[in-house]
Amino acid sequence: MPAVVYRILFLIGVALFLTGQIILSKGNDYVYAQEPIDFAHWFLLVGVVLLIPQVVFFPKKIYSLIGIPLTLIGITCIIGMCVLDFIWWSFPNQETRNEFTKHISQVPSIWKTFMTIGPSSKIFNLGLLILSLNYLKKGKVGIVIILVANLILWHIIPLPFRLIFGYALTLIGFSIIFIQSTKKDVLDRGV
Repeated sequence: MPAVVYRILFLIGVALFLTGQIILSKGNDYVYAQEPIDFAHWFLLVGVVLLIPQVVFFPKKIYSLIGIPLTLIGITCIIGMCVLDFIWWSFPNQETRNEFTKHISQVPSIWKTFMTIGPSSKIFNLGLLILSLNYLKKGKVGIVIILVANLILWHIIPLPFRLIFGYALTLIGFSIIFIQSTKKDVLDRGV
């Protein structure tokens, strides 16, 4: 039973992450004007946190030995990025944001980890792609969709609104994988 719940939470998490990306695509002025909270980054934060139960529950195969740590590192970087973005959002004007940016950019342990790795999500997306390989026998179509999503997210396939298209495809890919996997499990049990 936890497998189904974890999968549902995972898909909800990717959908929330996608929602955050849609809001962010409207630009910084739109994000800074959100009231009473920074909805964009809350969607991102809650989205990645909802992924965690399924990420650590993926099948214990070689792909998971690589994919789980990469995905968890990516999630940690995204959480840190969201925290910093909450701070930027809280400042009353661009001048104070610029001051904070100038200060924080001088601290490589924070800037490189959370503002270079976090927003690029390359580690996060690579981890998800590797985890999808656990379903090579059951979900080839979903894996191919997630691979295309990664190529878009990594700028290899250039598209406008790449984050929206990339995470929409990630959501579709994992939905297909989980549906096919669930069908195969039901058939294997003889139901």
